[in-house]
Order: sequence, then structure tokens, then C-alpha cells
Amino acid sequence: MPHSLPPSNGVVASRVQLPHGKFASLLDGLCTLFPHVGRDSWQDRFDRGRVMDCTGRAFTPEAPYRVGVEVHYYREVHAEPRMPAGERVLHVDAHLVVADKPHGLPVMPSGRYAAETLHARLVRALGNAHLVPLHRIDRDTAGLVLFSADPRTRRHYHALFSGRGIRKSYEAIAPPCPGLCFPLLRASRLVRGEPFHRMQESQGTPNSLTRIDVLERGQGAWRYGLEPVSGRKHQLRVHMAALGAPILHDGLYGDTGRSRGSDPAGPLQLLAKSLRFTDPIDGSMRAYESGFELDSGHLD
Repeated sequence: MPHSLPPSNGVVASRVQLPHGKFASLLDGLCTLFPHVGRDSWQDRFDRGRVMDCTGRAFTPEAPYRVGVEVHYYREVHAEPRMPAGERVLHVDAHLVVADKPHGLPVMPSGRYAAETLHARLVRALGNAHLVPLHRIDRDTAGLVLFSADPRTRRHYHALFSGRGIRKSYEAIAPPCPGLCFPLLRASRLVRGEPFHRMQESQGTPNSLTRIDVLERGQGAWRYGLEPVSGRKHQLRVHMAALGAPILHDGLYGDTGRSRGSDPAGPLQLLAKSLRFTDPIDGSMRAYESGFELDSGHLD
């Protein structure tokens, strides 16, 4: 079994198996494979011994580029934004970790975030480099995330998701929809839109389904209960916008006039509120609920 490299500040080592290509050195190959990182950054990582084989032995930048070799490295972000604390661990056992994250905290390293993610924080707090999220929620969404804690039992929890054995409930605050009859089902085909980070509804066989109900009616907005039957990217946000009720503070699908990356007027009013399932290991009924709340002031 390959040696498991220790995490660095909670960040688990990334790895790449070198594809076919002809390069004068390993440094040249990595610069071509990951042009967004930059040659100076790769050189710096080599100088600090941060580019390694599976045993932790550091490569030199002049090392030959050999197809099929597995290279390990740590994702690093210059001037990574400091995220405020607020995540909570609701459950830990040998197989499963249940965490409750605040708005704005990414689940996994991506873009500007590496150490300031829910995954890295849990690895640091629990000392378990084997943690892997079983599903994702957007950085802008608050609420519950399940993590597998043991690679040997991971497949059983993955099967819960692929077999739709987990009931996921969300809450959202969005404009009223007085012309619609609730509860209702929204089924549509979701495909990549423009720009690339957006999703959009398209003609064709539906690949997404959401149950939508109204939990509370206010004058300014309503609180909705959302149950995604499928798990497509941005599914709830797209489906609510398609009803004419984009989730409040949604800069991607709402009519806010904000561009991606601009400062929001407030946190996205979407919360992964509860998870219910039968545990595949011991057969017990599991039920978890987020301790976070949406801003009910929008209902007035």
C-alpha cells in the first residue's frame, strides 16, 4: 500500500500521475500541466521539498519527466483569505463525521482556499487525514455535510447517495410565489451555462427533481422547504430562480446585479437544514439538524 503523506496545516497532499508528454524536466512538465500555478511557484515548491513521490522523498526540479510516475504536492494559496470560525462537529465515530458549516466557508480546497476550508479544519481538529466529504454544498450555503472517516467503509455511505437513501432537507428565504400551488415538484434538465460556473435549465429529459413547499409566509418574503431528490450542481438555486423566486442574496441566479466575486448584500439565504438515513454499518436511524438559522428579518 502506498505511504500516506501527512497533511500540511490540514491540507491533504494532492497527487497527479504524469500523463504522456515529452519534457526536458519534471519542472517543465508540471508547468505545462498546471499553467495557472506559475513557474516561480513550482520552483519555490521544489526548493522547499514540497514536490514528492509517494514515500515523501522530494523531487528535484531537474528530475526527468517519466510518464506514469505519481507526483505528490501540497496545494498552496498566496494570501489566502482568513475565514471566521463557526463550524461545529455534530457527530464523530470510526466511520462517519457530521459537520455543520457557516455561510462562506468552502467545503474543499479550490481557487483561493486551501487551509481555510471545512475539510482542512476537520483534518486538523480530528487528526484524521482520511476524511473525505460524501457530498458537497456550495461555499455560500450553510449547513450539514457528511464526511467518511474510514476508506474501508466509504463505499457503503456512497451507496446511500447513489441509491437515494438519504433524505436531505433545506430551507431558503425567497420572494413570494402567490400564483403557484404548493407543495410542488420542479423537474428539469440542468446543463452547464454561460459563464462556465453557472448552470441553466435546458430542453430534454429531466435530470433534476426538487420538492418545494412553503414553511412560512411573510409580507416581504417566504420561507421555503426544499428537498432535492437528485443532486445536481446549484440545483436548488436554479429551480427557485426558475419559479420566479430567486433565493435572497443569490448573486449568480438572482436579480441583484452583482457579479461573481463581488461583495454580497448578505449571506445567501439557503441552509442545508437536516439529514436523515439508515446507517449502512449498524442499521441505526440517523437524524441530524443544523444549528444555524436563516435571517427571518427578511420575512417582515
